[in-house]
Amino acid sequence: MNRIASALERLAPAALSEPDLDAANAFVWHSSPEQLMPVVDVSRVSLDLLVGVDRARDTLLANTTQFGDGLPANNALLWGARGMGKSSLVKAVHAAVGGSLKLVEIQREDLASVSTLLAILRQSEHRFLLFCDDLSFDGDDAAYKSLKAVLDGGVEGRPDNVLFYATSNRRHLMPRDMIENEKSTAINPSEAVEEKVSLSDRFGLWLGFHPCDQDQYLKMIRGYCDSYGVSIDDSDLRAQAIEWQATRGARSGRVAWQFFVDLAGRKKIKL
Repeated sequence: MNRIASALERLAPAALSEPDLDAANAFVWHSSPEQLMPVVDVSRVSLDLLVGVDRARDTLLANTTQFGDGLPANNALLWGARGMGKSSLVKAVHAAVGGSLKLVEIQREDLASVSTLLAILRQSEHRFLLFCDDLSFDGDDAAYKSLKAVLDGGVEGRPDNVLFYATSNRRHLMPRDMIENEKSTAINPSEAVEEKVSLSDRFGLWLGFHPCDQDQYLKMIRGYCDSYGVSIDDSDLRAQAIEWQATRGARSGRVAWQFFVDLAGRKKIKL
């Protein structure tokens, strides 16, 4: 019996160590093994450098400030054009609100373990922004069911000190062809689609991001130049930035930053 008991103890999962939530203002959740890893230096830009997203910026900042102050706030889905600063906005807003608000990033692949994470965060006196970047679901992916534990909270309810922000290129978190396929093959098409599409309805805030125009694109780059001390006259910046955009076949905040990185390198400016 002693040998059996010893074997069972070895097979039992190791108890989670108590995380030091004062170690940093940002963390990354890993499901294997289940642990919160502190992030000392968060990769982000200043809120005032995010151009062309004024309405989304103001709305998300107000919502996050309410939550940081202990007031009611909504989960938020930031959806739309790629490279337009969705994840950058979440990180910038977190930095702007500051205080004891903590940012916890969780990968879509780790959503199955989110109930364990919520149990850890529920016991803390801090307030947490739970953030999932580039969230989407395909085919028979059942990870969306785990997400409902964050948005609805099940029997216990979502912890009062946790708010969920997600970014996605898809408004309903799954591709249109998947929705059409569900409609065409299901016995009851409306019910087949409803379960997955309704997931996005559980976000109180929907903030749309759309492709920027040329003036906004150039304004983004000028903002980076002024902030980092890169000297270039407007005519040269315009010509070079438009040529860069043409070679990429796209215009977005990400393309603006990539051009600026190249420009700073050529100007011998360290970022």
